[in-house]
Amino acid sequence: MKKLFVREGPGAALVDRPVRVSGLVSFRGERRTLDRAALGRLASALVAEALKGGERPVRADEEEAVALALADTLYALGDLDMTDVQAVELGHEALAARLSTTGGHPERDLSYDAALLHARLLATACLHIVHFFTQRSSFVARTLVEQSRRQGELIAKVDQLIARTPPTGGTDTAFERRYLPYVATRHGRLTIYGIDLAESPDRWPLDTAYLSLQALGPAEDDHAAGPGAPHLTSPGALPAELALTEHDRVLLRGVAGSGKTTLVQWLAVTAARGERGDRVPFVLPLRTLVRRPGGLPAPDAFLAAVHVPFHAGQPDGWADRVLATGRGLLLVDGIDEIPERERERTRRWLRDLLDVYPGNQWLVTSRPSAVRENWLAAEGFTELALTSMSQDDVTAFIERWHTAAQADAPDPDRLEDYRRSLLDAVRTKPDLGRLATNPLMCGLICALHRDRRGYLPHGRKELYDAALSMLLARRDEERDMFRPGEPGEVFLTELPQIQLLQRLAYWLIRNGQSELDRERAERIVADVLPSLPVAADQGDAGRILRHLLVRSGLLREPAAGTVEFVHRTFQDYLGARAAVEDGDFGLLVRGAVDEQWSDVFRMAVAHARPRERAALLTDLGAAAQRAEGATGARLRLLALASLEHASELDPRVRAETERDAAALIPPRTTEEARALASVGPLALELLPGPEGLADEEARAVVVTASLIGTEAALGVLARFRGHPALDVRAQLSWSWSRFPTRRYGEEIIGHLPQEELFFSARSGEQLRFLRGLGGRRSVQLTGRIPADEIGAGLGPGSTAELVVRDNDELRDLSCLSGQHRLVYLDVNRCSRLESLAALAPLPLVRLSLDLVPGGLDLSVLSGSPTLEQLDLGMPLGGGSLEEALPRDLTLRYLRFTKDALARTGLRGLHRFRSLRQLSLSRLTTALSPGDHEEVARLPELEHLHIDWRHNGGWQGPPLPGITHLRLNNFRGTEDLSAVPALFPALRSVTVVHAPDVTEIPAAALAHLPRNRSFERIRRVV
Repeated sequence: MKKLFVREGPGAALVDRPVRVSGLVSFRGERRTLDRAALGRLASALVAEALKGGERPVRADEEEAVALALADTLYALGDLDMTDVQAVELGHEALAARLSTTGGHPERDLSYDAALLHARLLATACLHIVHFFTQRSSFVARTLVEQSRRQGELIAKVDQLIARTPPTGGTDTAFERRYLPYVATRHGRLTIYGIDLAESPDRWPLDTAYLSLQALGPAEDDHAAGPGAPHLTSPGALPAELALTEHDRVLLRGVAGSGKTTLVQWLAVTAARGERGDRVPFVLPLRTLVRRPGGLPAPDAFLAAVHVPFHAGQPDGWADRVLATGRGLLLVDGIDEIPERERERTRRWLRDLLDVYPGNQWLVTSRPSAVRENWLAAEGFTELALTSMSQDDVTAFIERWHTAAQADAPDPDRLEDYRRSLLDAVRTKPDLGRLATNPLMCGLICALHRDRRGYLPHGRKELYDAALSMLLARRDEERDMFRPGEPGEVFLTELPQIQLLQRLAYWLIRNGQSELDRERAERIVADVLPSLPVAADQGDAGRILRHLLVRSGLLREPAAGTVEFVHRTFQDYLGARAAVEDGDFGLLVRGAVDEQWSDVFRMAVAHARPRERAALLTDLGAAAQRAEGATGARLRLLALASLEHASELDPRVRAETERDAAALIPPRTTEEARALASVGPLALELLPGPEGLADEEARAVVVTASLIGTEAALGVLARFRGHPALDVRAQLSWSWSRFPTRRYGEEIIGHLPQEELFFSARSGEQLRFLRGLGGRRSVQLTGRIPADEIGAGLGPGSTAELVVRDNDELRDLSCLSGQHRLVYLDVNRCSRLESLAALAPLPLVRLSLDLVPGGLDLSVLSGSPTLEQLDLGMPLGGGSLEEALPRDLTLRYLRFTKDALARTGLRGLHRFRSLRQLSLSRLTTALSPGDHEEVARLPELEHLHIDWRHNGGWQGPPLPGITHLRLNNFRGTEDLSAVPALFPALRSVTVVHAPDVTEIPAAALAHLPRNRSFERIRRVV
C-alpha cells in the first residue's frame, strides 16, 4: 500500500495550506511514481492475495471486474477534498464509504458476492492508508497545529457567545425557584363547583380531584405499517394529560365543563414540580389577556398579564431566554371565551410567538365549534377532542368526591350510604346517567344528592333549578348563617338573586363576552334595582354586587375589577331565562348560528311556555332550511336536541323537527357521530341497524350510540356485534368502558368475532371477564391495571398478541412470564418501566417499545431465535446502534420514531445486514448524510418508509435495492423529482397524508415512476 503515496519530505509540513490527501498520492501531480495502469496492477495483486487459500468468494471470471472496480475506487484518493488529519478523524470505514461515493460507486455493477469482496478489500486498504498517515513524521506536528487552530476558533466563538448573552448573575435560577412553587400552589387546588357545603371544603387538592380523561386524535401514520401489523382499537385515543408527550403543539377541544381548565392546571402543576423535564409553565387564560390594555402580551409581560404578585421582580429578559431555549410550556386557555372578533388577532399573536420561539410546547383549549377545523393546522398543531366521561370515570369521580367530603363530615356513615345510593342511581337511571358526562355536572349531582338527603331531580332544567336553589338560598338558610333584618348584612332570597344574575348573564351573551368590568356590572345591577325593592332597600349597586360575588357561589372576581361566572353553563342557563322573559325569540334564533348560543337556545326552549317553544323551534327549522352545508345541519341537530327540554310541545312541531333531522342519519364520520350524540337518547330512536349501511356508516352509528351510553344504547350496539368490518368491531370493543362491565361484556364482548380483533380492556374487571370467556388471542390493555391483575387476567398461554398502553404503574414485565404463546408485544406510554428482563424467554416475533423511559437495556433480547421485527420510539443508549441493540438479532423489520435516534443516529445500522424493511417515521432529529450512507450499506433492504418533508428528501446515494417506498406525513408540497433516480427499481409507492391534509394534487405525484415496474400509488388518509 505504500506505493499509493509519494515519499514524504522532511519537516512538519507547516505550510499555509492544509496537507491534502490528493497532494500525497503517487499517481497525481508533479511527483508521480505510479500511473493508472500500475494502479490497476496493484489492485489486481490485492485481489490475488485475498483469494489465496480457503473457499473462493467469487467466480474466476469476476476477479478482473473486482480489481478494476477497486482500482477506480482507490483512484478517487486524488479527488478527496480533505486533509490527512481529517482522513484519520473520519476512520477507515467512513473513509472507504467516502472513496466509493467520490469514485461514483464503481462496485454498483458487480454481483452481490463480488461487491462484498470489493467492500472488504477497500476497508482493509483504507485501514492501511489511515495507518500510513499516522506514521508520517509531519502528521503529529500537523495535528497539533490543527488542534491549536481549532481550539483558538472555539475560544473566540465562546467569547462571542458570552458577549452576546446578557449576564443574569444567577437571578434566572433564583427567580424560577420562587416562580415554580408559586405556580404549583396557585393551580394546585381545584374548585368543584357545588360541593361547598357546611361540612365539606370548597376546594380540593388537585392530586385528589384530578381525573384523567381521554382525548381523541389522529392515529400515527406508520405505527401499524410493519408486516403482520395489528388493527388496534381506537389508536388515536390517549389520556389527555399525555397529549404533550406525543405532540408539542395541541389544540384541545372540549364542551363546557369537560375538564379543559382542570387539565391546564394539572399540566402547569406537574411541570412546576419538575415532572415534565425542565419545562417552565405559563398559564395564559385568554379572557384575561384580551382585556389587557395594549393588546396581547409579549413574553416578558406574561406574568403581569395574569397578575402574578411578584412579576416586577422577574429578571430582564427572563421569559425571552426561557422560550428561546425551548423550555416553555405555554397553556393558552379558552379560545371560546373571547369575542369572535378577537380570535383572528389571537391567532396572529400565536403565530408570531411560534415563529420567534420554536421548540416549546403549546396547549390551546377551546369549545368544539368556537374555531373552524384545522384552525391552527398550518402552525403544526394537532387537534384533539376530550371525550365524555365513561361509566368508569363517573364512578371514580363519585368515589373521590365522597372521599374528599368524608374527611370533614360529621356523619361519615351517612355519607357512605349516599355514595352507594348515588352510584346505583347513576347506573340505573338513564336521565341521570346522561347528565353525568363531565366533571362539572358530576360535582353538581354529588352535591345535590347529599344536600337533598339522597333525592335527585330529573332532567337538566330541573337539575339546574335545584343547583341554583342550593347555591343561592338553601345552603345559607339551612346553615342559619344570615337572618333578614340583621344590621350590616345583606339578605336576598333566591328569586331576587336570579333576577340580578340573569341580567349580568344576558349582557355577557349579547356582547359575546365571558367577563366584564366591575364598573359595568354595577351599572347593570343599578338598572335592575328599582324593580327589586327588596334588594334596593339593603344597599346600593356596589354593595349588592359584592354580596353576589361573596355569597352566590355563581360569580367570582378572577382579578381586581373583573367579574365573571364560575362556569359558562350557569351563564347560558340564566341568560336564556332573561331572553325568554324579554321575548327576544328572534335574537335567540339568529344567535343559534353561533356555537356559543347553542346551550342558550336549548335552555330557552326549556324556560319558554308551550306556544313560545313551538314558535322558537319552527323559526329555527326555517333558519336551517335557509342555511347551507354544515351550518344547516347543525341547526337541525340543535332543534332535535332542544326537544329533550320541551316537556310540552305541539305534536306537529315535534314531528317536523324529527323529520328534518332524520336526513342527517345515519352519520358517516366520527365528527357527525359526536354531533348526533349530543342530541341525547332521542337520537337512538332514529339510528338504523347494520343492514344496508356502508362500513364507515356502521362504525359512526356505533360511535353515536356508545357516546350516548344509556341502557337503550346497548340494544342499538347489540345489532352490530356480528358485523364483519374490523373497524366496527374494534369500536365496539373500545366502547366497553362506557358501560357496566358485566352487562356490556355479556351483551356485546362475548359475541364479537375474534378474527384480527384486539379486545380492549381498561380494568382488571374487564380482563377477568375476558379470561372467563376462555381468554382472547389479541388483547389491548389501556390504563393503570396493576401488574398482578394483568398476570392473573391474561391466563397462561391464552394470548398471542398483546398491547399495553398508558400504564404508569408497571415497573417490569414479569406479569407476562407465563405467556409462552406471546409472539407480538407493544408497550406504549408506560413511563415508569425499568426492566425488560422478563421478555428474554418469550417467543416474540415482533416487539414495539414506544414512549417508555430511554436507556432501557435491550441486551436481554440477545440471542432471541424468533425476534424479527423491532419498533422503537424511545431514546436509545450508547453512541451507536451497535451498542444499543444486540448484534446477533436476525431482524427483518426495524422502525425508529420520535427521539429514538437522538443519541445514536443510524451509526452501525449496516451491521444488521438481514434487514428487509426500514421505517424512519416522525423522527425528532433529521438524518445526516452519514445516516443515509448507513442505509445504503444494507444489502437486503427492499422496503423504506420515510418522512420525505422532514428529512428534506433522500440525501444519500441511490438505493437500487428498494422496491417499495412509503412517504409518510405527506403534504403535497414536497419535491419528488429525484425519486426515479434515487430508487430505480421501485415497484410501488404508498403516500400517507399528513393529518390535516385530505387531498393531494396530482401534480405533486407527477414525478413518481410510471413504467412497467410501477404497480400502483396508494393514498392512505
